[in-house]
Amino acid sequence: MGGADSTDQSGGHRAYIGSFTSGGGRGITTAAVDPATGELSPLTATGVLPDPSYLAVARDTGVLYAVSEAEQGAVAAFEPTAEGLSPLGAPARVGGSGPTHLSLAGRRLLTANYTSGSVSSLPLAADGSPAGPASVLTHQGSGTDAERQDRSHAHQVLPDPTGRWVLSVDLGTDSVRVCALDAATGELRVHAETALSAGTGPRHLAFHPDGTVVYVLHELVPQLTVCRWDPTSGQLEPVGEVPVASEGPSGAARAYPSAVVASPDGRFVWAAIRGADTIATLSLAGGAEKPRLTGTVACGGSWPRDLAVDPSGRRLYAANEHSGDVSWFDVDPQTGHPRKAGSVAVPAATCVVFC
Repeated sequence: MGGADSTDQSGGHRAYIGSFTSGGGRGITTAAVDPATGELSPLTATGVLPDPSYLAVARDTGVLYAVSEAEQGAVAAFEPTAEGLSPLGAPARVGGSGPTHLSLAGRRLLTANYTSGSVSSLPLAADGSPAGPASVLTHQGSGTDAERQDRSHAHQVLPDPTGRWVLSVDLGTDSVRVCALDAATGELRVHAETALSAGTGPRHLAFHPDGTVVYVLHELVPQLTVCRWDPTSGQLEPVGEVPVASEGPSGAARAYPSAVVASPDGRFVWAAIRGADTIATLSLAGGAEKPRLTGTVACGGSWPRDLAVDPSGRRLYAANEHSGDVSWFDVDPQTGHPRKAGSVAVPAATCVVFC
């Protein structure tokens, strides 16, 4: 974490935890991370931004960015200090409603606006704070689920590892759009759109570390779509589908997958599944394009909205929204299966990021 002190007094590093203030959360919690055990120890919290449900850290400056998942969506920046977080400039409107995800692409901040079905691009000022006006690309279309897919619902926006392309995942249209980002204007332009299975509701994706395979996790059907990614042409090609949940007994809670991450060494993929309240492990022993479900474990709480792997790849962290906690897991280096190692109370927890 550049430009600020990234360590706590014990020599560990920091984690930031987002939450829904409308659900009793404290906003953004800063926590110390014990490097030996992975334990999180909350230090401070800031509630100045309503519903900071998703966070991202700029690796070069250490600035923390957060969405405000509200009707008039906004983003804000925070500078880490020894005491916690200090607001960096004023929040900026994203020109859309219900932003659920954000990421950085060079000197632009990108948001996926679920309610309005759009993605936004905002410039960053010299100090790292977001500035307006936002450039907005509105998605068009709908899906087969009348209740959840009546229109577009952009849920994630993420640059590819080369930084040349931006991928936006749309739950409402069962598709992933590949966009080009104009470096001068910040405008996003649709380059291609990849259709996925109807009614599956794609929510989040993760790149394999080699940058040529993409794993798209669906919310409405508990499965993962494996896609081949060509960074030269900007084309995303589905090559297979894999379940992330076993068939449960009759009357079992419906599964609503939420987040997918790949291990830094490229050997495993993990998915968080709400309703079933589990974490699924998929092995890539057969190759990056052939994940295989090898087991599931309890997420340590209820409704795991986010799943994060620490920088070492040795631990997983689940932000359990309904039970109000973050649980951490040691990862078996041979099987990839997580084993719960601890938990800390964080009301309405939604996201975990590390610096």
